[in-house]
Amino acid sequence: MFDFEYQLKVLPDKPGVYLMKNALGEVIYVGKAKVLKNRVRQYFQNSKNHSDKVKAMVKHIAEFEYIVTDSEMEALILECNLIKKYRPRYNILLKDDKHYPFIKVTINEDFPRVFMTRILAKDGSKYFGPYTDVNAIYETIELIKSIFPIRTCKRLIKQNGEKVRPCLNYHIGLCNAPCGGYISKEEYGNVIKDITDLLAGKDKDILKKLKEQMEEAAENLEFEKAAALRDKITALQKVTEKQKIVTGNFADEDFINTYSDEKDTCIQVFFLRAGKITGREHFTVENTEDTDKKEIVTNFVKEFYGGTAYVPKTIYVPDIEDIELLEQWLGMKRGSKVIIRIPQKGEKKETLSLVEKNAKMTLEHFKLKFIQDKKVYKSSLQELCNILNLEDIPHRIEAYDISNIQGVDSVGTMVVFEEGRAKNSDYRRFKINTVKGANDYDSMKEILTRRFQHGLDELKGIQERKIELSAGKFSVFPDLILMDGGKGQVNVALGVLKELDINIPVCGMVKDDKHNTRGLIYNNEELFINKHSDVMRLVTRIQDEVHRFAITYHRTLRNKRVLHSILEDIPSIGDKRRKELLKKFGSIENIKKASFTELVDTPSIDKKAAESIIEYFGNNKDE
Repeated sequence: MFDFEYQLKVLPDKPGVYLMKNALGEVIYVGKAKVLKNRVRQYFQNSKNHSDKVKAMVKHIAEFEYIVTDSEMEALILECNLIKKYRPRYNILLKDDKHYPFIKVTINEDFPRVFMTRILAKDGSKYFGPYTDVNAIYETIELIKSIFPIRTCKRLIKQNGEKVRPCLNYHIGLCNAPCGGYISKEEYGNVIKDITDLLAGKDKDILKKLKEQMEEAAENLEFEKAAALRDKITALQKVTEKQKIVTGNFADEDFINTYSDEKDTCIQVFFLRAGKITGREHFTVENTEDTDKKEIVTNFVKEFYGGTAYVPKTIYVPDIEDIELLEQWLGMKRGSKVIIRIPQKGEKKETLSLVEKNAKMTLEHFKLKFIQDKKVYKSSLQELCNILNLEDIPHRIEAYDISNIQGVDSVGTMVVFEEGRAKNSDYRRFKINTVKGANDYDSMKEILTRRFQHGLDELKGIQERKIELSAGKFSVFPDLILMDGGKGQVNVALGVLKELDINIPVCGMVKDDKHNTRGLIYNNEELFINKHSDVMRLVTRIQDEVHRFAITYHRTLRNKRVLHSILEDIPSIGDKRRKELLKKFGSIENIKKASFTELVDTPSIDKKAAESIIEYFGNNKDE
């Protein structure tokens, strides 16, 4: 039994992080404190000044623990990490956990490249972004390549070294062939400077230079060259016209504001780079009725910038706590000074108001769509319940599928739908361990046995308090199981459940000759469903999703196997280095695209090995 009175007495007079737990040992709240003794005691003193949310949380606290740190800064960093780890229900959590895309220019290379990345690294490259529209990034990069003929290959180009024959890109005007010695490092550097200026918003000088070149070509009667320059000017204007100028200040800035209704909050972020909006993003936070704006913004800043998000020079917010501490922490992440401002008037205040209006419209749209979708999902589940004559609506549905090609890399997958929506966090993947060859029935039996036996073991561990509820990956059982197949697959599932003494209804999803979902198999009968009904749309979506997930996993394993065999052919790459490359890059394409710097940053890969990899892929382009 946890002794609250004693534990509160011995709390240290030092900074740190505290974790509140419920009766099941599940972490329900993580917080930081400048003085642990003072902060933690506040929860268990007079509750008159507590919000309803804190009162509700305190009722569920069965025990707490704490971690002492050397400083409040260390406590802040640890708090961010523990919130990510435990995702406590009473902390403010973002619905989205995105790795934003950036445009990367590898200026650390003699002949830089330009491509999209989601990984920010201190590798000497220049990063532009973040952007919220991936398609817009690809479009921008393609337009840049059409305007500026830069290299896209991964060849290791040595100054004054052996020249190679240029590839097709040179002959069609998409590359100026530094590999063949057709352009010097200095000339190529000037092209890259134009690109970085363009991405930084300094497009006027580039447009002026191109127009002068076009006019000069026209005067010299070089009409083809003038037409090509005209096309480049048009493409360049297309890149820049989407970016609205908001301020004359050319610094990197983020504007953050929120809008709350009686229950939920929408947080909106505008990304300004070089005085132009490069993108915006929104996040929804549920059940914030007892949380003030200052706390929401503070927690958002910690969670958002605690991930991989780029930290700009200035962040504008309506209000915030711990401003000096957060500035210091963000400055450490950025590598230079970061300022958080709360504007009271003027242009910045007006921009924050614009962000708030967008947050309001987004939340209203989200709520309207959520309500509409909820009605459709509820009616679909009720209809499914009626068709199968179930005792209750199947709130949680699990679907299973097997994927292999002639028995090779056989895998099984499980997808989960709760209240008619996909719950990606509960998806599971299984490698088939005991079955050889293409035997879908035995493979299905293996993964179902593993899934539900794991679940029974976890439930026993939770009841005996050997494991926490949050640690259970299989402890929640479905109300309905859907099999991607007919009577055979259904009977396999029923056999496994009977053997484990588990009672869950099972039905199969069957397709017609055109591979379209036509109905369900239940109790050895095929049930035909109106193909235009909501329930058929739900079943089809589940079947398509489990099939997609299985194919994707199978393809990943197959690619890794192929990648491993290709890496065996590269000189200086042994088993240890193969594993490190697979772990870091994951695919053959990513290793091909990797720069020399990225390769040598990989554990166990030295300069000689990196050169060997680049040279191999340079000489084997068709692989």
